[in-house]
Amino acid sequence: MAIAPFAELERSPEHVHTYRLTPLGLWNARAAGHDAEGVVDSLIRFSRYPVPNALLVDVAETMDRYGRLQLVNDPVHGLVLRGLDKIVLIEVAKSKKLAGMLGNRIDDETIAVHPSERGRLKQALLKLGWPAEDLAGYVDGEAHEIALAEDGWHLRSYQQEAVDGFWAGGSGVVVLPCGAGKTLVGAAAMATASATTLILVTNTVAGRQWKRELIARTSLTEEEIGEYSGERKEIRPVTIATYQVLTSRRGGAFTHLDLFGARDWGLVIYDEVHLLPAPIFRFTADLQARRRLGLTATLVREDGREGDVFSLIGPKRYDAPWKDIEAQGWIAPAECTEVRVTLTENERMTYAMTDAEERYRVAATARTKLPVVRALVDRHPGEQVLVIGGYIDQLHELGEYLDAPIIQGATTNKERERLFDAFRSGELRTLVLSKVGNFSIDLPEAAVAIQVSGTFGSRQEEAQRLGRVLRPKGDGRQAHFYTVVSRDTIDTEYAAHRQRFLAEQGYAYTIVDADDVIGPALPQID
Repeated sequence: MAIAPFAELERSPEHVHTYRLTPLGLWNARAAGHDAEGVVDSLIRFSRYPVPNALLVDVAETMDRYGRLQLVNDPVHGLVLRGLDKIVLIEVAKSKKLAGMLGNRIDDETIAVHPSERGRLKQALLKLGWPAEDLAGYVDGEAHEIALAEDGWHLRSYQQEAVDGFWAGGSGVVVLPCGAGKTLVGAAAMATASATTLILVTNTVAGRQWKRELIARTSLTEEEIGEYSGERKEIRPVTIATYQVLTSRRGGAFTHLDLFGARDWGLVIYDEVHLLPAPIFRFTADLQARRRLGLTATLVREDGREGDVFSLIGPKRYDAPWKDIEAQGWIAPAECTEVRVTLTENERMTYAMTDAEERYRVAATARTKLPVVRALVDRHPGEQVLVIGGYIDQLHELGEYLDAPIIQGATTNKERERLFDAFRSGELRTLVLSKVGNFSIDLPEAAVAIQVSGTFGSRQEEAQRLGRVLRPKGDGRQAHFYTVVSRDTIDTEYAAHRQRFLAEQGYAYTIVDADDVIGPALPQID
């Protein structure tokens, strides 16, 4: 698609796709090798109406800001910031935001940079509106042979394109829908690098899924893959570590940072890169000489730090719209439904009397939702159902009401894996999940997800939860995603915001009344 490389996909319903031009999107395009002339030509050629001249000028001038500053390795002085435009170099050098990052001025065009500031400097320059082109290169790291297994599988065309795009740039982010095989892209990148690899994941269960996939899909053996988590501290040629253990502190200090320097890593993979905790951003600044691959289903961050991902992990190297992958049959088609519940008089009164900061919790956890959830489960006999929420008390109530087990943060990894295995085998038909189920959980036959509460209005969380049911089903059947919402409360406002990303990807939500779901058979609960 002609405009996809430089425009951000905002929404993609069936017939009309909407894209937004942003400085970050245009700089992503420049980093990927597209020039302003080609972008302007595409806008003029494919626009149905004349493109305002002012817009074309802004596009060209915005793209021209990228690369006027370059980070390069000088054979004598090491890492330096080079200004192709001397005045821009003078301008940024005077900025207080760069204090302590720059060293001595070498000449009119060059300023020394301490290697440890490579990441922070790129981050700061992006915020100043002068994104630097990083030409300083990467160390190869410690070699370690990794090959893709040749029996029974091969990379899909879009996965190969994603790997090629990443490797051509050296570092960056690959955006693929949940269920589209991001782990396989990571495995192929590892095979291309054939070097020691550090993989950062959201939790231990996700890490063990990575390990199983790598053993099945590559030449790696169990002995070559280490787990660095709260339970184990193994450092091997391929080491899988959790964000949680890396950001844990003792006496105010991060005690596991030595892992970054424990080996001469040739590749660092960030799974679910959109969830990177702030401390990991800071640690990443010390890894700028390593090739870095970020994997995600969406770069949406509610804290607006997409620019940090760009500067510290790398530009977006590949992005595939969800509906395009669905059309190719690689993820399941999904029907999204919002079920609106009318609160009882007592619940409405409680909500009205509650302080503003607590109102979402009261609305989201209303007991009136319970029979609606049961009716939705009963609507899909024989299907495997996930019930997902954000409040532990509500989940325990649902677990008891549905006679279904619960997985939450306090559930041990051993018990989580036992329950996930029982669900995968079909022994369990219904599973209640807290936020630990939002990401990196591979449950291929889950066909129905019912969301009862969430993290306020998080678009990223909504996308991740839908992703739990998008693995293609053996018989090609459709997935169903329900969100149960309390009418006339802030719950409906947050639901509308949560749905934005998926609506922009082409998923249309149907709104139905809870009475149409429950029918006369099930009583309301007060």
